[in-house]
Amino acid sequence: MTSYIIDLAYIGIASVKEYLALHVLLCLIPAFFLAGAIASLFSKESVLKFFGADAPKYVSYSVAAVSGCLLAVCSCTVLPLFAGIYKRGAGIGPATTFLFSAPAINVLAIVYTAKILGYDLGVARAIIAILLSVFIGLVMSFVYERKDVDKKGIKTFGEEKHAHTVWLFLLLLAILVTPEILTSWTPMLIVEIPLILITVYVSLKWFDRDELESWMGETWFLIKQITPLLLIGVFFAGIIVELLPAEYVVEYVGGSTVTSYIIASVAAALMYFSTLTEVPIISALTILGMGKGPALSMLLAGPALSLPNMIVINRIMGFQKGMTYIGLVVVVAAVAGYVFGMYVL
Repeated sequence: MTSYIIDLAYIGIASVKEYLALHVLLCLIPAFFLAGAIASLFSKESVLKFFGADAPKYVSYSVAAVSGCLLAVCSCTVLPLFAGIYKRGAGIGPATTFLFSAPAINVLAIVYTAKILGYDLGVARAIIAILLSVFIGLVMSFVYERKDVDKKGIKTFGEEKHAHTVWLFLLLLAILVTPEILTSWTPMLIVEIPLILITVYVSLKWFDRDELESWMGETWFLIKQITPLLLIGVFFAGIIVELLPAEYVVEYVGGSTVTSYIIASVAAALMYFSTLTEVPIISALTILGMGKGPALSMLLAGPALSLPNMIVINRIMGFQKGMTYIGLVVVVAAVAGYVFGMYVL
């Protein structure tokens, strides 16, 4: 028994090492700097204009639902971005809409899904993810918005900085998505290194010491708040994957019963899928006999949730709001997969 527990611990450690090697340098660190810039350098008014509780719903939810198309983030990399806009004063509705949609509908994932799993699943994933993200955000807003209004003042730098912060945002965004577009090291570094140097140069030129200290302070705060829980979650997610082999999952998600959709949604929520990796994993499951309906449930719940993601969400939003969001994602993913499986195929 002791040796078995030690083996599981080694599997968890290996999962953490793999995550650190593949995601921290090129994905998570740029995401933290981007989130820190959003939280400190963007004026509160510019965030509230699109995501605030008082912004027109057709604006805030539309922007939140489709902005994920510009990003190539997984359920963990999106967390610092979500924390940045949420802390900056975004309404909980648009913020959770973004939290769900960003990992689910990035262009690379949709195209890859269509090529590997079929255009029916690719198109369904894109359209349904956008619709569900808005639905989840509206429910969260209805339940919590009035309780969630932030009355605290937030320091803002003058509106004359707006153009600079927009350009900085675009540079940081380019640094974040380049590794997903250029997967080979040589062309990636040829693009990444100049982008980083340009970003450092313009940051020193455009922003004074107080602004830079505020940016670094927010970035470090997010790193301290999120990273420990994230790594703990990755550790246990690796163990869960080992204890829940694919063959065992297929046995219960090969049919079209309500139970199969619930199991698919819950199993995907507990697993960790880095960006795009959900597609080959689910492809293997479909080859082994999993239906397309449960596959869609996994495609919706998997990128949006993971064990590390759920731990950090509860830390950022609080346990009650966090569990409400998690429950909504699992349920709507199962329902969407069921409808797709029963009435579309």
